[in-house]
Order: sequence, then structure tokens, then C-alpha cells
Amino acid sequence: MVHATVDPSMPPTEELVCTDDDCFLDLFENHYTYDVPEELTVSDLSCPVCGGTDCLKPVEL
Repeated sequence: MVHATVDPSMPPTEELVCTDDDCFLDLFENHYTYDVPEELTVSDLSCPVCGGTDCLKPVEL
């Protein structure tokens, strides 16, 4: 059995949902790069399907 370790210095991933009723995308995972600005928030992103900017919400676990 192989056990993977996660490097704590790796950039985060974030699961997001599109809440636009006309969009067929329900969930996607956003992978950040090492040079992502610290002040970047979900409101800076747009849905990759419908292009909406105020319809993305982070998945709360």
C-alpha cells in the first residue's frame, strides 16, 4: 500500500458550486498555483461554464 503525503507548502484547492439556475455546472474543484495572490477570493473568479461572477459559492464541509 502506498501512502501519499501532502506538502503543506502546496497551494490549496477549493471546491465551488455554481448557483445560477440556468447553468448546468453543479460543482468544480479549483486548483491554485504557487503565485496566487493572498487577497484572491471566490468573488474574483467566474464560472467556467456560464461566466457568472456572483453565482459561485465555496463548498462548506
